Amino acid sequence: MDYQVLILPPARKDFEKLPKHDQARVREALAAFPQSPRPPGCLKLKNSPYWRVRVGDWRIIYRIDDAARTVTVARIRHRREAYR
Repeated sequence: MDYQVLILPPARKDFEKLPKHDQARVREALAAFPQSPRPPGCLKLKNSPYWRVRVGDWRIIYRIDDAARTVTVARIRHRREAYR
């Protein structure tokens, strides 16, 4: 059974601000979440319930709820701003 992907409003705004070529790459990564919320290269953030996946210089910060089968995307940030 696939996971449902929920994109919070701040992440949606972050996505809309991305350059068009980066939007396509991030969209591909988000499209893979229903089948694989923990893709190769993802990392659980220390002292946090969030995970991150790298897409070039961008980081998708998200939370996984295995019981509800949901992936909630919190932010899409540039790597220099992602962990602040």
